[in-house]
Amino acid sequence: MENQIFQLQYAIDTFYFVVCGALVMWMAAGFAMLEAGLVRSKNTTEILTKNVALFAIACIMYLLTGYAIMYDGSFMLSGIESFSLETVLADSAENGFDGDSVYSGAADFFFQVVFVATAMSIVSGAVAERMKLWSFLAFAVVLTGFIYPLEGSWTWGGADVFGLYNLGDLGFSDFAGSGIVHMAGASAALAGVLLLGPRKGKYGANGEVYAIPGANLPLATLGTFILWMGWFGFNGGSVLKLGDAANAHSVAMVFLNTNTAAAGGAVAALITARILFGKADLTMLLNGALAGLVAITAEPSTPTALQATLFGAIGGVLVVFSIVTLDKMKIDDPVGAISVHGVVGLLGLLLVPFTNDDSTFSGQLIGAVTIFAWVFISCFAVWFLLKVITGIRVTEEEEQEGVDLVECGMEAYPEFMSK
Repeated sequence: MENQIFQLQYAIDTFYFVVCGALVMWMAAGFAMLEAGLVRSKNTTEILTKNVALFAIACIMYLLTGYAIMYDGSFMLSGIESFSLETVLADSAENGFDGDSVYSGAADFFFQVVFVATAMSIVSGAVAERMKLWSFLAFAVVLTGFIYPLEGSWTWGGADVFGLYNLGDLGFSDFAGSGIVHMAGASAALAGVLLLGPRKGKYGANGEVYAIPGANLPLATLGTFILWMGWFGFNGGSVLKLGDAANAHSVAMVFLNTNTAAAGGAVAALITARILFGKADLTMLLNGALAGLVAITAEPSTPTALQATLFGAIGGVLVVFSIVTLDKMKIDDPVGAISVHGVVGLLGLLLVPFTNDDSTFSGQLIGAVTIFAWVFISCFAVWFLLKVITGIRVTEEEEQEGVDLVECGMEAYPEFMSK
């Protein structure tokens, strides 16, 4: 009887895991559409190329080194043996089945690898319109194969930070990755943006900020809805289990809170933009929804639905002010990724202790500083090395022409381009 229960639990949890992983993979389409809508038409093909290529690179690098670094503390495929059914069955036979979550190692890898790709996707939009394609892809190899996995080993992997301290022992908690995934991706993006510099024409000599509108706001809106949908897998899959009443209820609450946080963020950002700018700014509305999603990601299982709405609303207000502030600092982020995923990612971490008694504010702060310091410093070093060796920015003439023709040799909208 125990073996039958084990088999059923294994089937349910594995199926749930892979379906949620597929939803998170769908977020790659959301990032691609959002970024393609918020860049100028002459840079659309290149941004789409980056999004497809970075996803493929993430999958390969996490298989080769990332998964093992993150969960085994070693290199080169050592964690792949856990993919076999025999390993799971042998462990169950040795230790017994206590009703805890049990799923295929292959499903675990698949779910984790799409998180890696999400972190890298955040970088893509922030450096858009002026970065060399192949320098970006070279950076993707290092981030997904080493930098992110090592940070993940300290957080979800449970390893000590360079042997100095353990974040879990300090009260650090990040349910689905406000810090581990989103703030990490934004930290990598910030390092690149600072070395890259702003787009030509974005800022005036006397501190003026000039808007550079995206080419396709319907596409950006579609991308936001895709990300909103994919986030149910992102947060819901992080419950790790479905096959009993308690965890099924937890999954339902996570889905509910994820949705209502996004709604709160969207409405709050829209109202904030109306007060600040006198208009209903669609781009702020979109980023507000995403900010709400990021804010709740650190802990979507313990808040009430009303608390989740409030947390999302705080994220929605914060992201508007963050985008405006970064522009004043001449930090050019075409899609608002650093604000959405970085600033609000930090907010998400700091909100956790309000509803999760197992976390502490000091632990959350130490965890946030650890993630930011490691990712920012290591990524800055990689970006700087690439800048010295190959260069990371296209020439002023190439930027003016558009990186579609320069890097990809084709236009996204050829029939609409002037000849």
